[in-house]
Formats: sequence, C-alpha cells, structure tokens
Amino acid sequence: MSYWRSIIPTTLALIAFAGNSILCRIALKQTAIDPASFTTIRLLSGAAILWLLIRARSRVRLEDGNWLSATALFAYAAAFSFAYVSLTAATGALILFGAVQITMIGHGIRTGERLRWGQASGVALAFAGLIGLLLPGLSAPPLHGALLMIGAGLAWGIYSLRGRGVSDPIGVNAGNFLRTVPMALVVSACTLPGHILDQSGVGYAIASGALCSGVGYAIWYTALPMLKASTAATVQLSVPVIAAFAGILFLNEPISWRLALASAAVLGGIALVLLQRRSVAVTAENTDNPGQ
Repeated sequence: MSYWRSIIPTTLALIAFAGNSILCRIALKQTAIDPASFTTIRLLSGAAILWLLIRARSRVRLEDGNWLSATALFAYAAAFSFAYVSLTAATGALILFGAVQITMIGHGIRTGERLRWGQASGVALAFAGLIGLLLPGLSAPPLHGALLMIGAGLAWGIYSLRGRGVSDPIGVNAGNFLRTVPMALVVSACTLPGHILDQSGVGYAIASGALCSGVGYAIWYTALPMLKASTAATVQLSVPVIAAFAGILFLNEPISWRLALASAAVLGGIALVLLQRRSVAVTAENTDNPGQ
C-alpha cells in the first residue's frame, strides 16, 4: 500500500525537478531576465514558500540549516542559472544529473565503499558518456556552460550528502534557503549593470523557486520515507528524460544523436551501479536472515 501511496508525490517531485530546468531555460531564452536576477528571485521565492510551510505547522526555528550547506545550495543555483544561458534543457539536465550522481558515488568510494565489477563498469560507462558529450564537435554543448553545469552538479551532490539523515529536512532546507538570500543579493549587486527584469522572466523565476524548488523539495521529502534508498536514487534517472521531452514540447529543442547516446551511457551506467548496489543489499539481507 505504501508503494502506491508514494507514486503520486514521487511523480510530482520528479516533474518539479525537471521543471526547474525548463523554467530556467525558458526564462533565459524567451525573456529578458539575466541569470543573476533569476537566481536571486528563485532563492528568495524558495525561502519564502518553505518558511510559510514550516510556519503552517507551528514550528519555526532559525537555527535550522547551516552556512556550509547554504553555500553549496547557492553555488548550485547560481551555476545552474548561468549554465542555462547556453545549454538546452535536456543537455543541462543530463550533465547536472550525471555530475550529482557521480559526486555521490565518488563520496561512497572515498569513504570506503567497495565497488563490484558491475558497479565499476557502470561508473566507467557514465564517465565515458559525459566525456563523449563534451568532446569537441558540431553537436557538442558549449564548454563554458557545460563546465558551469558540472559545477552545479558537484555543489548539489555535496548539498544532498550533507542533508542525508536530518531529522527535519523541510525545516533544514528552509534554513539553508534563507541563508542563501544574502549571498544572492551580493552577486546581484556585483552584476547590477547587467540586470534586466521583465514580468514574464520574474514570473518564471518565482515559479521555479516557489513551486519546483520549495514545494517540489517538500513533496520529495514527503515521499522519501516511503521509498527504499535504491528506489529513490533510481527513479531520479527519469528527470533528464522528462526535461528532454519538455524541452521538445515547450522549446522546440532538437535531440542530437550525440545527446541520445550520451544519455544512454550516463543513465545506463548509473542505473547499473544502483541496481548492483541493490542486489548486494538484498543478498546481504537474505544472508543475515536465512529463515525469513
């Protein structure tokens, strides 16, 4: 029963994650808003909606969150926005997702997690996919934007790792979002001559921050307790696919053979790691409980 109850919130959260890519790309491509302003408005909106959510449950604590996690969150949001000046929605989502998962897998290896041959092959395949996507050529994404999105993925991976196991994820996210506001304002002040605001761009930024980030994260953390860790990681493989289809539908973005092959390599490699990890966990559980 818990599996079926988790489907709707999980699906909504994944759509929200992909929605961040679509809204950012639409705003920067079809409106006059600049990436620094988009980042500031997105973070302000996310902080506001999360603050309202924790006030609604009569639990407001300014001490939730910390500055190191907030810095990682801000680095992700800023690099994400500036990267989407030149990347398509699908390419950006693939690079972001690949970098996030490789960061988290790499952390596991660094802390002593041993990979079986299948998992090692999956990591190598995912790396090969990203490298193949970035190799010079007519269909290669702009290197500057790709490097920014890799940085965004590294920062989001760090933020995710630091947030594992917190007792009040929505409260901690709210505290971290609030701490990003002064950082965003500093960047906005430094880039003031290039600021351009219009009604549509501001609207997209608010939707990205309040709905896809604030509400999206709240829904995701509601669904997480009903999902196994391996399942939660695996379902996120759908985010670049959702972003790709939305990019075709709303932005008329083409899907090149290079992107299609790189997507298959990156997502297939990460799926191989996650499925092997799940298989190892099931085997260990059966060994520990042979009578069940």
